[in-house]
Amino acid sequence: MTEETAAVEATELLEISAIKAVYPDAILDVNEFRGDTRITVQRELIAEICKLLRDDPTLQYNFFSECLGVDYLDKFDTHRFEVVYNLYSLPYTRQGIKYGSNRRIFLKVRVPEEDATAPSVVSVYPGAGFPEREIFDMFGVSFIGHPDLRRILMSEDWIGHPQRKDYPLGGERVRFPDGKYGPSVGEVPIAHPGESYFGKTGDLQGER
Repeated sequence: MTEETAAVEATELLEISAIKAVYPDAILDVNEFRGDTRITVQRELIAEICKLLRDDPTLQYNFFSECLGVDYLDKFDTHRFEVVYNLYSLPYTRQGIKYGSNRRIFLKVRVPEEDATAPSVVSVYPGAGFPEREIFDMFGVSFIGHPDLRRILMSEDWIGHPQRKDYPLGGERVRFPDGKYGPSVGEVPIAHPGESYFGKTGDLQGER
């Protein structure tokens, strides 16, 4: 084992120990893959654990890189969705004092389909505001305590959540709340914002 590997393992152990010291039963699983550590924690404690990792003087996970949703559909009996949080300890120097450790950690929470909710971490990391909205929009997971939880990519009257694995593939008719249906791609050519008129939804249906 090299000194660098030993240092990494020691840092990872500190993160797990820090969580267990305050929340002894919070960790449900720990997985390491290609140098990354993924810690699955109790869903109800995600905001508190994020705050703990951010404020711990040894860990200093001061940067929220992203959070993302995963739909496992029928893979697990206990849950369908997971939310993954990517946290980074950003190194910087202020007034001659060095902060951060240049380390990254992933936290995960399990979200059952019948209760597709998770606490918002916006109060800890304001940068989570838009990513949580995207997960809500694409997967239908609601974040309790989010200050402005609404769709961010799809229109407000959109039915369903497009990144769920059981969502219809492209080309199907889309139902809106007033009972009307939008045409499928194959019926009427529609130019979507930001797409070429000569693309798959354009007036030539991909033909040039």
